[in-house]
Amino acid sequence: MSLGVTSENLFLLVTLYLLLISAAGHSQEPTLGQDTFHNPLLSSGPDPWVTQHNGFYYYMNTTGRNLTIWKTRDITDLAHAEKKIVWTPPAEGPYSHEIWAPELHFLDGKWYIYFAADGGANASHRVYVLENTAADPLIESWVFKGKVADKTDKWAIDPSVFENQGQKYLVWSGWDKDSDGEQRVYIAHLKNPWTIDSARVVLSYPKYSWEQVGDLLDRAEMPHVNVNEGPEILQHGNDIFLVYSASACWTDYYELGLLRAISGSNLLDPASWKKFDHPFFKQDRKAGVFGPGHNGFFRSPDGKEDWIIYHANSASKEGCGERRSPRIQPFTWNADGTPDFGKPIPTSTAIRKPSH
Repeated sequence: MSLGVTSENLFLLVTLYLLLISAAGHSQEPTLGQDTFHNPLLSSGPDPWVTQHNGFYYYMNTTGRNLTIWKTRDITDLAHAEKKIVWTPPAEGPYSHEIWAPELHFLDGKWYIYFAADGGANASHRVYVLENTAADPLIESWVFKGKVADKTDKWAIDPSVFENQGQKYLVWSGWDKDSDGEQRVYIAHLKNPWTIDSARVVLSYPKYSWEQVGDLLDRAEMPHVNVNEGPEILQHGNDIFLVYSASACWTDYYELGLLRAISGSNLLDPASWKKFDHPFFKQDRKAGVFGPGHNGFFRSPDGKEDWIIYHANSASKEGCGERRSPRIQPFTWNADGTPDFGKPIPTSTAIRKPSH
């Protein structure tokens, strides 16, 4: 039986054809919304950290109360990631309060979480570490390994660990003596993931004016603090970069500075490190991004793109609290081999997801 070529049949055939073309187009190319995301990843998340393992991203940030891990294959969808509190501090004791800047690391086939905590007073802040032998850090129980300190045992926060040519190192922010006023970045060698076996060495102190913004108008006994903190290691080719946060986190001028060393050099010798005299990432008031800092690094799922994660405020003078939210963006490399982090991307701007 023939349909015949009537105007009604022709209209139906054209309509069906257009529907098939539309469906084919949608099946082959994702929409803009599927392929992009907007910062921030969470409404709150100071001191963000990301590590990658077996196809998953593991994320942590400061909660102040416990150690929580997020697990996801899509870091841009962190809000819907699996999430678990893996350790809660005791009610009292030297590591019972102000749990800051946790970092998850996979070393020697085991998981370790480094964090800073105190016993109820800031001056008692020190670095501690937990160990987990499970394949997945969200399962099994964590074992408290103890305090990680050099012989001086001074105030310490913001620990991070890295390996170079078979050797492990701890970097952190600390006081020179027993009182506040200036935070410096230190390095020491690790005998194992929980034991320092060298003297601490100063790699950076607040030398330049852009590192010295830190007035405290409500603290008469300590009206100003100079800050270098949040050291993170970025290895690229033969270069080792130490990226740190300069000026106080309670100001809009929290920003990223940079040191550079060569793989294989004596990393415990300050002469092996070159400090740059300018910031590499800072606030952009027009973009509505204030106090960007305390960063980390990761790669796209296909390993082809470099990404930075950091926290920032969305308005001026929002301070050093829970309003700081985690953001990510891709970065490239300059001709001289240094990282080019660009400018902070506004929350209104769609960002293409990491490449697969």
